[in-house]
Amino acid sequence: MNLARLVRRQLLSLSGIGLVLGALFFAAALTPTLIPRSYLTQGVLAGGCFAIGYFAGVLWRQLWHYLELPEPSARARSIANALAAAACLLVVIVFLWCTAEWQNSIRAVMKMAPVETAHPLKVCVIALITFVVLLVLGRLFALLARFLATHTRRVIPRKLANVIGVLAAGLLFWSIASNVLINTAFRALDSSFRELDALHEPERPQPTASDRTGGPASLVKWNELGRTGRRFIASGPTATEISAISGRPARDPGRVYVGLAGGATAQARARLALEELKRQHGFERKILIVVTPTGTGWIDPSAMDTVEYLHHGDVASVAMQYSYLNSPMSLLFQPEYGAEAARALFAEIYGFWTTLPRDKRPKLYLHGLSLGAMNSEKSAELFEMIGDPIAGALWSGAPFDSRLWRSITANRNPGSPAWLPEFRDSRFVRFMNQNGPTVPADAPWGPMRVVYLQYASDAITFFAYRDAYQAPAWMSAPRGPDVSPELRWYPIVTMLQLALDMAVATNTPMGFGHVYAPEHYVDAWIAVTDVHDWSAEALAQLKAQLAAKARTTGAGNVDDDSDRGG
Repeated sequence: MNLARLVRRQLLSLSGIGLVLGALFFAAALTPTLIPRSYLTQGVLAGGCFAIGYFAGVLWRQLWHYLELPEPSARARSIANALAAAACLLVVIVFLWCTAEWQNSIRAVMKMAPVETAHPLKVCVIALITFVVLLVLGRLFALLARFLATHTRRVIPRKLANVIGVLAAGLLFWSIASNVLINTAFRALDSSFRELDALHEPERPQPTASDRTGGPASLVKWNELGRTGRRFIASGPTATEISAISGRPARDPGRVYVGLAGGATAQARARLALEELKRQHGFERKILIVVTPTGTGWIDPSAMDTVEYLHHGDVASVAMQYSYLNSPMSLLFQPEYGAEAARALFAEIYGFWTTLPRDKRPKLYLHGLSLGAMNSEKSAELFEMIGDPIAGALWSGAPFDSRLWRSITANRNPGSPAWLPEFRDSRFVRFMNQNGPTVPADAPWGPMRVVYLQYASDAITFFAYRDAYQAPAWMSAPRGPDVSPELRWYPIVTMLQLALDMAVATNTPMGFGHVYAPEHYVDAWIAVTDVHDWSAEALAQLKAQLAAKARTTGAGNVDDDSDRGG
């Protein structure tokens, strides 16, 4: 009985305007953005948006009282609340009814099977649980602020004491969250990822060839490569496999990788990578690629296998791990590590490369996916390369925080879409997606070629904090081929939806979201590395074989892509 009375009292204490705004935020959260949602993610998102709308209503009410503005009569307030509640309930019902259709509009452009229902009841239950948890936290915050304000009023005026109480409670909550919860979570996750990285897969034995990283004569020990490093070294096409498609003689590609255990500092690991690359005669290849991996050290096989096929195996690639955490966590907890490591590796490789005769050294390129793309951007400084530039770079799925990408996109040519920009005369930078570039293939290049491969449905690329108060440019017509025509912008809610989309951007079919397909890498590498010795038929066969292999890689396979985007 006491519990029932407590629940009833809490329900009666809910803010009317808060519930109205919460219902509108809830309804807006049901609309589509870039990535299809499960009923679990949809419920959590809708519940979080409901809570934000509710707290906005409460804050509005508190501000009204604080400013001592005139209050409407109780009868007028009751009628207005009833009418608003009825209208919002109708909106929620209509939006719930349309949810499955909206999700199917995303699935259709991604060539996914439609769903029959969006499970509205499950969504509502999960949203309610999410809202209650956030409501409890909000009321604990209010109690703490009130407590602090009450004790502060003894020495300062009431209104000032209230402000100080709110600020002090906010600082206390933030301190607990950042110094206790976040740091504890970071230590636990770092330890967990470190143990995962050290695991040895029995299906992936140590190389026996002396010219392979981790082999008997290697300067880098096999057990120091880490899980993702061993995967990179042990995978990739052989000369026989390349020749079977190209019909021409080929070489076994050279791959160098240094894990975190390979040196105490980024500079030490970079020097080790250089020496291992020299030992493998990597500077005697036609193509040399400095790869910046994702947070866990993962390198996308769709990218590297492709370029090795295109250049008949006459490719050397070198990479260095800088974190155990996946990309979002690495970006949050160790934002400087990736850039520092990428810079150290490039400085070592470029410094030695510039000492070689220009007619006897390989063409030097940069590559990175996701966080690797952003850190790869930071690895090379323009002014140090003016006298001796590298050949170019291929960056795929560059995160929204990538400064160079953001600057180029913001300064794109008028009339070109934000999701596939054209920049000046396209001699130095071009953008590509599933449908290739907008610039003709025979358009002249400058001395250095930079290509960004990106999908319009990749929230990791197109998220922005300003989406909370401004509709993003990529929503304007014409939209990308993989963006739902039903997508609409809503203040605050759209930003939260895109933030969720970032978290699940690797759960899409290959060729959408943050999952980059090998057939699209083929077109990108052809543009960057100036490939001309493949016939159209051979390229079509290469694309088909790489696509089939990538799409049949299962989670039970030792070479699965479970670290994708990590």
